[in-house]
Amino acid sequence: MKIKEIKVGQVSAPLKKPFKTALRTVYKVENVGVMVITDTGNIGYGEAAPTAVITGDTKGSIIDGIENYIAPKLVGLEIQNIEEIMHRMDKAIIGNTSAKSAVDMAIYDLFGQYHNAPLYKLLGGYRDELETDLTISVNSPEEMAKDSIEAVERGYKVLKIKVGLDGELDIKRIQAIRDAIGYNVKLRLDANQGWEAKEAVKIIRIMEDKGFDIELIEQPVLAKDFHGLKYVTDNVDTPILADESVFSPEDAIEIIQNRAADLVNIKLAKAGGIHNALKICSIAEIYGVECMIGSMLETKLSVSAAVHLAAAKKIITKMDLDGPGLCSEDSVEGGPKFEEYKITLNKEPGLGFKKVVNWS
Repeated sequence: MKIKEIKVGQVSAPLKKPFKTALRTVYKVENVGVMVITDTGNIGYGEAAPTAVITGDTKGSIIDGIENYIAPKLVGLEIQNIEEIMHRMDKAIIGNTSAKSAVDMAIYDLFGQYHNAPLYKLLGGYRDELETDLTISVNSPEEMAKDSIEAVERGYKVLKIKVGLDGELDIKRIQAIRDAIGYNVKLRLDANQGWEAKEAVKIIRIMEDKGFDIELIEQPVLAKDFHGLKYVTDNVDTPILADESVFSPEDAIEIIQNRAADLVNIKLAKAGGIHNALKICSIAEIYGVECMIGSMLETKLSVSAAVHLAAAKKIITKMDLDGPGLCSEDSVEGGPKFEEYKITLNKEPGLGFKKVVNWS
């Protein structure tokens, strides 16, 4: 099974509600889709989210990176030669992890098809069901409380609350949410780099004193502020999760060895795909540091690849794979089954897709 051609297109889906964080507001998912076509007629699918404020990748840079740098290096290679494929892709262009991730997941989709097995079985096969949280966008305390009630009514047991725009208002936001839904639902907070280190410690300590029972705080400070991240981790009781601070396996080693965070968030778009994400998992396993698996604002097409990785690895203990739950339409038929918070892995080979429906 050899790579014959790599095509790009657009994968789109409207959102149920605007997606708001400390970094941006999005109303519709408009991502780059990838098809890797083989000489046997098999097709592997991938997706890249242009998230310039996090990865630095735009739609134009992703498409150009794939068409003019990555694809020419991969055509003709055997799908089962994962190591050579990933080596050539890594050398083809510096950075552009989103483009690499989209091609990587399409290659792994084909790898599963080649071996006639669901991808997660080949990567470790630890479980075949997952439970994801649901993101609550940053808004007024009243609106966030209302959105949290709706999420709980949909069955979600864990909510990921976006904060980071205003420390004092963030405290009011969490108070309103706790008053609305009680304490039987877990809350994770994501500041998206929105606080300064000392400010973060102050805010988190107030939340601890108020007994908000926060499961973890994600990326409280700027991505490259490793010292600030460690300062926060050292000075609060609530576990701190490194997200934007960890793109590569090298980042994971630095964060973990310096105990700058308690947990690591793996996203395929940051890591450059499953190949590097597996390395981060191995590093985390060595040090006994649990991982979360997350995603950008992506459709079921690429979230499914993250689902397969999460199902394969025991070290991934927390799931933030709510992209399909935020979209009002499915981008594909087949693949893992998303039923609100519950995700069931497919039994078909690879990622298990039958048809991409929102491709242009």
